[in-house]
Amino acid sequence: MTAQPRRPKSKHVHKPRAEELTLTIEKVDEDGLGVATHEGKRVVVFDALPGEQVVARVAHTGRHRIIASTHRVLQPSRERVAKTSCPHYRSCQGCALLSWKYPAQLECKSQRVADALATYPELYDVELGDVWAAPETLGYRASAKLVVARKRGKGQVGMYRRGSHDVVDIADCPLHHPLINRVAAVVREELDRRNVSAYDSNHRRGLLRYLLVRVSPSHDKAMVTFVTSERNYREVTHLAKWLQRKVPEVISVHQNVNSSTGNVIYGRETFRVLGTPDLIDQVGDVRLRLGPTSFLQVHHVQAARIYRLVRDWCDLQSGESALDLYCGVGGISLHLASQAHQVLGIESVAEAVRHAQANASMNGFKNCKFVSGDAEEILADDLPLTGKLGAVVVNPPRSGCAPQVLAAIAAMQPRTLVYVSCHPDSLARDLALLVAQGFRVEKVQPVDMFPQTPHVENVARLKFVGVSQPVQRSEAKPTKRK
Repeated sequence: MTAQPRRPKSKHVHKPRAEELTLTIEKVDEDGLGVATHEGKRVVVFDALPGEQVVARVAHTGRHRIIASTHRVLQPSRERVAKTSCPHYRSCQGCALLSWKYPAQLECKSQRVADALATYPELYDVELGDVWAAPETLGYRASAKLVVARKRGKGQVGMYRRGSHDVVDIADCPLHHPLINRVAAVVREELDRRNVSAYDSNHRRGLLRYLLVRVSPSHDKAMVTFVTSERNYREVTHLAKWLQRKVPEVISVHQNVNSSTGNVIYGRETFRVLGTPDLIDQVGDVRLRLGPTSFLQVHHVQAARIYRLVRDWCDLQSGESALDLYCGVGGISLHLASQAHQVLGIESVAEAVRHAQANASMNGFKNCKFVSGDAEEILADDLPLTGKLGAVVVNPPRSGCAPQVLAAIAAMQPRTLVYVSCHPDSLARDLALLVAQGFRVEKVQPVDMFPQTPHVENVARLKFVGVSQPVQRSEAKPTKRK
């Protein structure tokens, strides 16, 4: 019997086709993902609007939850746009509301805040303003943290795909300021031209980990920071010189060294490579000096509106001082300084405090003092604050304030408390605690700081009225809307 010739093995590995589910979307979750039910399991679906019927491809099946992404829309919502503005939308999945019409995005965010407040009976009567729409819904991000990688020999500069460490190469993000996209394009080009090694987290080797770009929209200048796995003067200096040659708007280049194996972006040491040590920016009524690791809101127009609202709501009277907790580089503090007898800012990041002090001097304010340290510990001591305390402002991280901080503020009995928050749930929790300690919440004003994403900023105004009888918990009622 003649042996049959063996067929050559295929060079391509055929992956099994992902399971597809036909779903009716019931609502969206806090991440802007559609929610449906399949065989008793909760299904979260990227790119799915409430009321839509979609065919979704399953990415992961867990014990109680299925993660999927819309493959085809069978019955589209009237709030779905005809075409998204980003070719990377489905692969990156960083902007969950990009396929929504903008008024629908605002309504979604408004309902998100209302639901958070309605969790607490103490907040039933809080007035909730309409979300302040952003005048710029694209190209608004003035800072970006981009991942550097290499795939099949090609340099990649982009974002991690949602829920993974797979880097999506993004050539032109529609949310980023155009100068950020120009910088990213030049760095990607130089990665290939010079064959610069990118960090590989699996093998824990390679040089370049992240590209951080901060832009001053008012001056059209940029600061760039290369995060590397080790101190490397030669390679980073070549990158910096090439970048400044191709993008002359880059006036400052730094290197941050992060040798850890974790997911944190910044290491402890930062070195200036070329150009100026800081970037000067204008937000609202003040000029701000920013360093490579300084925090500042990404949407400058909306940040300016928040700063002015905080100043108006504090309404400082003659001889009154203000306390600004989690003050960062002093954006809110400096807006209060024109009305205050004194402003005391407290911030845990020492570099931010140095910049806040420099910013007060640059803007001509001599009535500002900034202290570095933990807010809870500093509030436990005698504060270096002169004048009568008229207002306290808090702008904490996403997790909100520690209960001890809220108790310390209540003990001061300021006439006004203004709470700036980037997370509705932690805000609602802290507002309920403050009500129990003698404050009345007068209004919450949502601000769309992050168009095309589910995130929403909020500013709350509280007045100290003294401790009253505790509210009896009962069935939740909807929060009043303006």
